[in-house]
Amino acid sequence: MRSNSTDTVLVTGGSGFLGGRVIAQALDEGYRVRTTVRSLSREAQVREDLAAMGADAGEKLTFVEADLTSDAGWAEAVAGCRYVLHTASPFPGGEPDHEDDLILPARDGTLRVLRAARDAGVDRVVVTSSFAAVGYGRPATEEPFTEDDWTDPNSDIPAYIRSKVLAERAAWDFVEREGNGLQLATVAPVGIFGPVVGSDHSSSISMITSLFSGALPGTPRLYFGVVDVRDAADLHLRAMTAPQAAGQRFIAAAGDAVSLHQVALAIRDRLGDAAGAVPATELADETVRRAAETNPALKALLPNLGKVRHVSNDKARTALGWKPRSSDEAVAATAESLLDLGLLPVAHPA
Repeated sequence: MRSNSTDTVLVTGGSGFLGGRVIAQALDEGYRVRTTVRSLSREAQVREDLAAMGADAGEKLTFVEADLTSDAGWAEAVAGCRYVLHTASPFPGGEPDHEDDLILPARDGTLRVLRAARDAGVDRVVVTSSFAAVGYGRPATEEPFTEDDWTDPNSDIPAYIRSKVLAERAAWDFVEREGNGLQLATVAPVGIFGPVVGSDHSSSISMITSLFSGALPGTPRLYFGVVDVRDAADLHLRAMTAPQAAGQRFIAAAGDAVSLHQVALAIRDRLGDAAGAVPATELADETVRRAAETNPALKALLPNLGKVRHVSNDKARTALGWKPRSSDEAVAATAESLLDLGLLPVAHPA
């Protein structure tokens, strides 16, 4: 992959789980990196996390204070950058009071970054989208979802999913109508897992911690896509420089969707006795439905029981030579890192 130490890359959202790994990857490839944070008070923590990843930041990494909801700081952030990797986006723990609380920062923030990049003469922007913009609002089928598929934003979907599809659509529309030669590529990760180095990590990882709670004797029949954060970062850098990536979407997935049961078994295999209460059996749907009568968290999962959204990563592999870790490796590495950091309970095996 082409690398030029004189090139500067802007990574938005440098304090995020994915943003930090993207910074580490860019530094490792020899780039100078500038990153945005909502507050410069986060710089010390970002540098500490990068050191835990083995990244040597030093003077090759600089910080700018900028927020997706304001124009302030963005001209300074993109000045002199050849590339922009826009990984920052709001991701709440639950549904917001009003969906615009999510949609506006996601869509308008993306457009704010693109305008600043265009005006600064940036060559290419890679926007972190999501599988949420690909495979929802339509029936799941035996055929895998690909980059040709789009979530229907007018369907009955949560605000976060709607925010991702509207933000990516807005990005493509902007580049087509007002980009003035600015190149765009998008990366759509499924659930992001992988090694945790601090307290700021993907919301997907709460799925791992919940397995250790011992609240259920088995796993519900839930299916989802997995990608290791290190591989998601690698795909961003490939999409940033490969000539054939301009104007393209890429799904970031280790492989097809996996079951929560498979995830639990991968963790038990890696951690052994330290896996504690992680269940080794899969629950019948009827058992889950009965338990959901008194468990609101389980009740929210019922619409997804047994539903498999198949996904293909063929495009990233063939077009960009991307070689992701397996789903089992990604989730096992997640659990191992959480255990090492003391963020999981250590209990006797179930």
